Amino acid sequence: MTNLLFLFTDQQRFDTLQAYGNDRIHMPNLDRLAGHSYVFERCYVTQPVCTPSRSTIMTGLFPHTSGCTANNVPLPPEVKCLPEMLAPGEFYTGYFGKWHLGDEIFRQHGFDEWRSIEDGYRKYYRPGRDRDAHSTYHDFLISRGFKPKEGKYFTRGEAARLPEKFGKPAYLAMEAKNFIRENYSRPFVLFVNFLEPHMPYFGPRDGQYRPDDVYLPRNFDFPPTDEQPLKTRLFQKAYFQYGHGGQPLRTEADWRELIARYWGLCSLVDTYVGEILKTLQDCGIYDDTMIVFTSDHGDMMGSHRLLAKCVMFEEAVRVPLMVKLPGQKKGARVRTPVSQVDLVPTILEELSQDVPPHLEGRSLRDVIDGGSQRNVFVEWNGPNTGVSKLREVAPHLSDEEIRRAISAPVRCVVTPDGWKLNLSEIGEHELYNLKTDPLETKNLFANPRYAALVDKLSELILDWQTRTRDPIDLPDTRS
Repeated sequence: MTNLLFLFTDQQRFDTLQAYGNDRIHMPNLDRLAGHSYVFERCYVTQPVCTPSRSTIMTGLFPHTSGCTANNVPLPPEVKCLPEMLAPGEFYTGYFGKWHLGDEIFRQHGFDEWRSIEDGYRKYYRPGRDRDAHSTYHDFLISRGFKPKEGKYFTRGEAARLPEKFGKPAYLAMEAKNFIRENYSRPFVLFVNFLEPHMPYFGPRDGQYRPDDVYLPRNFDFPPTDEQPLKTRLFQKAYFQYGHGGQPLRTEADWRELIARYWGLCSLVDTYVGEILKTLQDCGIYDDTMIVFTSDHGDMMGSHRLLAKCVMFEEAVRVPLMVKLPGQKKGARVRTPVSQVDLVPTILEELSQDVPPHLEGRSLRDVIDGGSQRNVFVEWNGPNTGVSKLREVAPHLSDEEIRRAISAPVRCVVTPDGWKLNLSEIGEHELYNLKTDPLETKNLFANPRYAALVDKLSELILDWQTRTRDPIDLPDTRS
């Protein structure tokens, strides 16, 4: 019977891997995995921020259906995750790493084993949870003689400054390897989520890349214009004026320094992914294991002079996706857009499990086998930003105007022929031709030449909203 190893990172943009055109970041293990996996060139998240995206990865539902429309909204107990859809007793299951779907450090949703690394979400625990309990990573550090510098737990910054062998990636690899060695003789499902390359954007590999050797994104010199959403312009001004986490972001040199550290975090993850993959080989079950690698969302990392996520630009909504099926020896590329909402039904089908009818995604098998194409839908529900001091960069705006700008719902469709339409509740609509303008520098929405196309794409979004019972009312843009 097939096993599943599901590896994913936090905030890794699609073009950080050689399979996606980046030959400067040293990631030999993931490069090797790409060589005998299906590499999906255009994989999209369902919402470019942590909790909503993770809810989709685990449930096969869009955020507006699962209820996880913003960060730190707990996944309802009655909404099933993948382990709860498996036939009882057929697989031994584990979840190791960042969860961010509520009650962070507590085993839940059908997983048999649970390893946790984040202690900063205790204020979001449901009533009845022990807010003095600690993650298993905390206990690991205490057992090695470390003590938190302040308070009762180790902050992300503290953990990121530890020697590499005591960092979160090394810890997760150690636990994942133990899980595989202990369970290789029976079918298992193991999810491993690395926090990196998510902020704080520093770690033990800070010196691996020289800032002069990294390159700036091709759309670095295309900051948001008046034809693009106010939110993106406010974000860009705030990053320029105030930087991020003590890092100034005014000059090219500032951005190169940050990008160099981000690349180092990507390489850090690759090292420990390699250790996990090698354990599969050592146990003789590599060929029997379905391996998935992806991320919960991307990172602007200088594109349009923006950082992080929470916007609808490609660098935030596109992620790497590689799928190695059992016995697969040769890699292949899939060029049509796909969505992470399709992962749960794909996995269930490959594990020979029944696919529940309530899932909103579809198995990717027809895309893999027959080259079929499909439209992809992305949503934004707000109000997360991750950006501070917006009031300071927009003194001419009222608090209500700023709130509406950053939290207005958006619905997006991306088509196989490269069109992308974003419809905003407050009318900040965007239309891009990703074939001729992959950097999203020209918003074509207001051009009357594309009125009929806007009508067609708007109908696709409205039909999708009807199918998925999306409650958001969008302005009617049809002519």
